Amino acid sequence: MIRDVRLSDAKSITEIYNHYINNTIITFEDKPIDASETQRRITKVHKKGYPYIVLEEDGVLIGYAYVDNWRERVAYDITLETSIYLEHSYIGRGAGTALYRELVNRSREIGIHSLIGVISLPNDESLKLHKKTGFKRVGTFEKVGFTGTLFLFGDSVNTLIDVDFWQLIL
Repeated sequence: MIRDVRLSDAKSITEIYNHYINNTIITFEDKPIDASETQRRITKVHKKGYPYIVLEEDGVLIGYAYVDNWRERVAYDITLETSIYLEHSYIGRGAGTALYRELVNRSREIGIHSLIGVISLPNDESLKLHKKTGFKRVGTFEKVGFTGTLFLFGDSVNTLIDVDFWQLIL
């Protein structure tokens, strides 16, 4: 079941998100967050009137998606950036597609013109999801972020991350 997020979902959302902070390059966050920070972020999106939705299966929250400003200038108010995260064991099982399609529909309903998906690479599952839901790749920014530090042969090396941008005109 897909429904609007509630502040009481913050604990589950935080657990899902922290998995990605701790185990992937996807978020670009360097420290896990707590439920109060998640509540703050939910409230911020709600105040703007943007969709923030969750997917439940048998009463358990397994994923969430929302849109927020792509850029802060008022000229960009018709374009929003998407975010979607699933409990990692549900990836590749269709849950993300259903959740993302609903996010797209709700964005269309509030008059949004364009959605931007921002994908840290590599992330094959997210690339597949964006393609499947009608987004088109519009470009890659190379080596624009880093996550942690690798130690190779005793030397410190930053892990530089490329970021793909995908767009869906509504």
